Amino acid sequence: MQTRQRIGPRRLDRSRVGSGRPRPRLRADYGIPQARRLVLFAALHGEVKMPAKTHSKVDYPSVADAVSELRPLAAGETDPNDPLHCTYNLGDLNSARAKSALPGGTWADWPQELRLARHNKASGSRYGSVYGRMDPKAPAPTMRTQFFNIGTGRFVHPTQHRGPSLREGALLQTFPVDYQFVRPGEEISFRRQGRQIGNAVPPVLGQSSVGPF
Repeated sequence: MQTRQRIGPRRLDRSRVGSGRPRPRLRADYGIPQARRLVLFAALHGEVKMPAKTHSKVDYPSVADAVSELRPLAAGETDPNDPLHCTYNLGDLNSARAKSALPGGTWADWPQELRLARHNKASGSRYGSVYGRMDPKAPAPTMRTQFFNIGTGRFVHPTQHRGPSLREGALLQTFPVDYQFVRPGEEISFRRQGRQIGNAVPPVLGQSSVGPF
C-alpha cells in the first residue's frame, strides 16, 4: 500500500526574495488622472521591474482632460443619451456649499452659515478636503466608491455645482467613454455602480502593469 509523504512547512529562502521598502508612485505617472499613490507588489521568479512611467509632472492628465467633453448637468440630472452620465441630487444646503467651493479649496472658503458644527472644533482641520472642489488643471483625488457624493471628499465638479456623474467617475478611472456597467434596460444604481467604478483597477494601470511582468 502506497503511503503519502507529509510535507512540512518550508522556510522562506530570503536570498531569492527582493528586499527594500516599496516605492510608491502616483497613478498620474501612468496616465491616470488621479493624485493617489500606489504600490505594486509582484511575486515572480527572476527579476521584477517596476513598469516604466508614461507621464511626468509636466504632462500629468487633469480632471478637465478627462471630463470636459461631457454634457453639462445640474445636480440630480441625467444625460438622455447616456444613462451613466447621471448626477447625485443635492439638498439646498449642500447645493449652496457646492456653489461656495473653490478649486482646490476647503470648507474654510465657505461663509460661516454653511459650515458644519465639527468645522468649528479644533479637530475640524482633519476634514479639509470634504466638500472641496476639484482643480480642473490637476489630477483628481482618489475615486472612492462614493465619489458621486460631495460630502465624502474633494468631489465637487471643477466647473459645475454638483458631484461627479457616474460616467465622469468612470472616465477618471480611465474606462472608455462608451463602457457599459449594466445590461441594456437594467436600472442604474449610484451605490452599485459607484462600487464597481471606485473599486476597479483603472484599465490604463492594468495595461501598464502587465507588460513588464
